[in-house]
Amino acid sequence: MPGPSEAASIRSALPDRTPLGIHKIRHVVIIMQENRSFDEYFGTYPGADGIPGLAGNPGKVPCLPYPGRRHCMRPYHDTRPTNFGGPHAHSSAMADIANGRMNGFVAQAVEGKAIACKQFASPWCSQDRRKPDVMGYHDAREIPNYWAYANHFVLQDHMFEADSSWSLPEHLFLVSGWSAHCTKAGDAASCKSAVQDPGSPPHTPGNPTSKPPDYAWTDLTYLLHRYGVSWRYYVQHGGQPDCTNDQMFCAPVPQNSWTPGIWNPLPWFDTVRNDNQLSNVEPLGHFFTALQTDSLPAVSWIVPGDRDSEHPPSSVPNGQAYVTGLINSIMRSSAWSSTAIFLSWDDWGGFYDHVVPPTIDGQGYGLRVPGLVISPYARAGYIDRHILTSDAYLKFIEDDFLNGQRINPATDGRPDPRPDVRENQPILGNLANDFNFNQRPLPPLILSTTPGYY
Repeated sequence: MPGPSEAASIRSALPDRTPLGIHKIRHVVIIMQENRSFDEYFGTYPGADGIPGLAGNPGKVPCLPYPGRRHCMRPYHDTRPTNFGGPHAHSSAMADIANGRMNGFVAQAVEGKAIACKQFASPWCSQDRRKPDVMGYHDAREIPNYWAYANHFVLQDHMFEADSSWSLPEHLFLVSGWSAHCTKAGDAASCKSAVQDPGSPPHTPGNPTSKPPDYAWTDLTYLLHRYGVSWRYYVQHGGQPDCTNDQMFCAPVPQNSWTPGIWNPLPWFDTVRNDNQLSNVEPLGHFFTALQTDSLPAVSWIVPGDRDSEHPPSSVPNGQAYVTGLINSIMRSSAWSSTAIFLSWDDWGGFYDHVVPPTIDGQGYGLRVPGLVISPYARAGYIDRHILTSDAYLKFIEDDFLNGQRINPATDGRPDPRPDVRENQPILGNLANDFNFNQRPLPPLILSTTPGYY
């Protein structure tokens, strides 16, 4: 493993015309929330590519087919603190997209609810059958802090889910740039792409049994460890709503790791175990300690438990308060001056979005999700229209800390059969565009965790 001086040396030059100023960012913090579409949270944000016909956006207000009824359903302002959304597996994504018509959301919510209510006691059963909330949207009245971050920092209005599926595949992409199913434990060559629905072996990522999964392909922590770059994956106590009724298709929760296995896959990567890095998955309290002791790692992922996740039917106010608390803590610390916060939501949760996702390598992209960049060097009030996914987070980290080394079977020293190097896709934007490293650093924006709504 290179020593500190060698690690510093490889970070002195950058490929891909990424500005040298990127090295002003010494801490990347990725906050990943759950199950919201861009149009649900920012569909009426001024200047963004939002819902047609609303908030000055061009086009006619969409009206989506409602199965078994003569009338269709239009977007509406939803003031409720909790939502239910709709199905959000791979088949649901394909049905919502509907070959580019983007009109399957209501039908999926109605049909998915009927199936769920018949088979088991789903939270969907408590919502109004006549008005599925997948067409509801929130604005600054319900999520004022998220809109404030967009006003003061960067809003990304073409951030897509990396894969066209649910939470587990997306969290695998978040840390490794791939989602796969491996047929032989410890054998990366046995892994094949998998973004299928939960409960559909052999295409389900992980192990489609009650046994622990084995992720044998390469993840980013392998490179971080190899080059001496510090990282942590912070987890919180809580349940896993996607798995309440079908635990056998979800990764088990390792001992002392509270966040659900579907949102916390790193303990099941061979690289993490082989490199003795399992202890880098830590309780969230250690994140606040790191801020207080000036020991924040170079790379941090933060994933919530159910209560704070915004995953339907979890409370939107609770989630926003939790995220605001995290960001306030960073801004009040010495780390703020050198930190980039990337805030996003892992999948669309069945909620309406009008933008057709690009098609990449048979696994993605999925539907649009909200994306925000918060940093002293973020371009204030900027709307980034470049096509992005969580693959761009990997690229930014690799450019900042690894001299552009990618999770690439041809160069990283640990081959696996992934179909492409996601970070190098020509369609993928560069998060460096969201920064002005020459500007006077922006001050902290400390917000109330209870801004008074609902």
